[in-house]
Amino acid sequence: MVRIEHRIHIICGHYGCGKTNLALNLALTLRRKGEKVTVADLDIVNPYFRTADYKEVLEKQGVRVICPHSAGTTIDAPQINAEIFSIFDRPEGHVVIDVGGDDAGAALGRFKRQIEAAGGCEMLYVVNRYRKLVETPEEAVSLLHEVEAASRLKATGVVNNSHLSSLTTAEDILGSLPYAQEAAREAGLPLVMTTVPLALYEALKGKVENLFPVELLVQPPWAETLM
Repeated sequence: MVRIEHRIHIICGHYGCGKTNLALNLALTLRRKGEKVTVADLDIVNPYFRTADYKEVLEKQGVRVICPHSAGTTIDAPQINAEIFSIFDRPEGHVVIDVGGDDAGAALGRFKRQIEAAGGCEMLYVVNRYRKLVETPEEAVSLLHEVEAASRLKATGVVNNSHLSSLTTAEDILGSLPYAQEAAREAGLPLVMTTVPLALYEALKGKVENLFPVELLVQPPWAETLM
């Protein structure tokens, strides 16, 4: 796992790039290392992939979860739990913030002052070569600039989370590296990690720098109907 310098970790990127699954895995990895961890769900738009949907999984592992009041209901109303402000007041432990997709900047902008007062953050921009509308490095970086402009925060690194859900192969990940490396170069940021499904970790170990093994925790709601 890459070196972590901040206690606040913001995960942002295009819809469907795998932000939530990364946020869950990062939080659980930190918790297994004995760290105190809070996950804050700021994805107030996308009703399908939300950290809040995995609240029980996280809390069983000792991770505190802050989510919209409508989480777990049929209500899809943009709102932010006032409890979110507590993450900036508590100096101990790590905070993983899962932000929405293209609207991420708007959600983050209101917390700029609190984030800076808390000592800044690690803002990871997640890219997925196999996701529509960000299939080129230029498209991915263009979206990043929109998020940065709206939030008035700067990303600190790029995460290559290129995958095809449960169908991902080692070749898919290897084939995504040039895309991710170019996106990082275009953005002027380091490529801080490449995620890999646990089952493929040994096959890619030593072939890809900064591998971060992840469990496929997030499943689309329609997946159950296909099983």
